[in-house]
Amino acid sequence: MAVIQRIKKPTTRKGKKVLLAKEPKPIEGPKQCLFLQGRNPSERTRKLLKDIYDLKKPDAAYLSRKNDFVPFEDASLIEKMCDKKDAALFGVGSHSKKRPHNIILGRTFNYNILDLIELGAENYKPMSEFHNMKVLAGLKPCLLFNGPAWDLNQDLKRLKSLFIDFFHREKIETIRLQGLEHALSFTATDEGVIYLRSYRILLKKSGQRTPRVELEEIGPSIDFKLRRTKLAADDLYKEACKIPKEAKTGVKKNISRDAFGSKLGRIHIGKQDIGKLQTRKMKGLKKTPEERKQMLLKKKAKKSVNQTQITSIN
Repeated sequence: MAVIQRIKKPTTRKGKKVLLAKEPKPIEGPKQCLFLQGRNPSERTRKLLKDIYDLKKPDAAYLSRKNDFVPFEDASLIEKMCDKKDAALFGVGSHSKKRPHNIILGRTFNYNILDLIELGAENYKPMSEFHNMKVLAGLKPCLLFNGPAWDLNQDLKRLKSLFIDFFHREKIETIRLQGLEHALSFTATDEGVIYLRSYRILLKKSGQRTPRVELEEIGPSIDFKLRRTKLAADDLYKEACKIPKEAKTGVKKNISRDAFGSKLGRIHIGKQDIGKLQTRKMKGLKKTPEERKQMLLKKKAKKSVNQTQITSIN
């Protein structure tokens, strides 16, 4: 008989804050990523995951302990670890004779597996072999997707969305030119090969207002080969991409701004009854005792007339 896990209510203030932080929000921050070691990881897969972890920092956690599991067969361990670490993305490295230097990238929805994509690292040059200046950790990269295969192949289309989830950080409206320091290039071919390159953007003097742009490769340099995929159904994927009503910006009507930046609006209200309008009570407008007595007599007379009409009808 299966044991039903009870919902534990927080008993401390800190525990309540942790549970509140895990609750869904209308506007989510950067997605956390969890990197795990699978069954018999090779030296290449360990270094590769470490380099991707360095690109993803500080929104990532790296666990160096080996785990004997296969995500495509049983992903319960990943779901449990992602729930514990509050991570929506994960990467697993493994190695076998059938699938050498294997990298599995995936994401979760409600702490259940949404997408699983398996890649093989055919060629790899780590970041440590590039002896030049690197970019700062936590810098927002510029993502470049080259080739028409990203829009023609359904698996590559979902992989493109997964790469954007991995390296996307805070949502911003504008960015200054000096803020563009890091570029990640993803080139896809029709044979299912993905070339990942990392560049540092250098802005040189050009004698004009727009600077001359140069790219310096800083690593890592990876050639991925697309292998197995386990993608979510269309209805589940649509549910995962649903935008809450609180985050949607509605169209504001009858609002404009003048030349000075002041906000002007037009309000439509119903017809007002001036007779029922509450006015300021003044001593000079108070009724005298004689006027009150006459009003009371009028009310009594009106009430008696209504009663006589009712009796006559009966």
